[in-house]
Amino acid sequence: MYIQTPAFLTPFEARAILFSCIEPGHFFWSAEIAAHGPLKVLESILSASYPAEKTKAIATSIRAADVGQILYEIEKAGAKFLTPEHEHWPEGVNQLVNPPIGLVVKGDSTCLITDSLAIVGSRKPTNYGANVASEFARGFSDLGWTIISGGAYGIDSYAHRATLQANGRSIAVLATGIEVAYPKSNLNLFNEMSAHGALISELMPHESAMPSRFLVRNRLIASIAKATLVVEAAYKSGSLRTAHDAAELLRPVMAIPGPINSAMSQGCHRLISERAAELITSVADAVEFIGANQ
Repeated sequence: MYIQTPAFLTPFEARAILFSCIEPGHFFWSAEIAAHGPLKVLESILSASYPAEKTKAIATSIRAADVGQILYEIEKAGAKFLTPEHEHWPEGVNQLVNPPIGLVVKGDSTCLITDSLAIVGSRKPTNYGANVASEFARGFSDLGWTIISGGAYGIDSYAHRATLQANGRSIAVLATGIEVAYPKSNLNLFNEMSAHGALISELMPHESAMPSRFLVRNRLIASIAKATLVVEAAYKSGSLRTAHDAAELLRPVMAIPGPINSAMSQGCHRLISERAAELITSVADAVEFIGANQ
């Protein structure tokens, strides 16, 4: 099916087409859709109203898009396509300068509108970091909070697993489509989260990982969560990007201190010394800090 005009499309369908053809986190297109709506943007692309250099990467894909197939692919994956009009749309993402065009959600979408804590950190944590991440995940789960992370090795996985073991709800924000287990060894974890929480992606279900997509998805973790906790991170770490994204949104950011000679704590110490994060040593401290900054 080749789309000639958006005249017979709903805004939901137009957004699904744009979602399937535009790379997540694109500043220009996110801004255009937010300002003019998906139908107008789609019409302008198809009528060549934008400069050619703006549309050359996506116009062909959009003209060939089959909205029925797009929505079927999402449904076949056991997921649903959320747009800003949906009652479970996480309003925090609207504060981003490049908000998502839509979200593919597999699992309980009500998780997206609950109090939630992002727990992020190193992919190669020490036993100390693994234990702390698990302790905070269990502690906040017991308080009824949802735990959000990125589904990666290390701190992410420890936080997700501890939450599920505490019978809590956990969200994994993926840098791939929801049908792609990355890393593969976390497949069982992802399946469990889709049953007791949710998997979220800005990509079509079978899209694979790309380096740039990990940094782009970090902003979603920061914007959906009510607060962010960094547990062990090297001096240069993607987790610091999540922390800075959260700080830019004026969300509470916290960091766990570690041994002064631990390379895995240098990032946390950097955040604390730069006053970009509050030094936290217990769940009670974290609850108090978050409460004081709402």
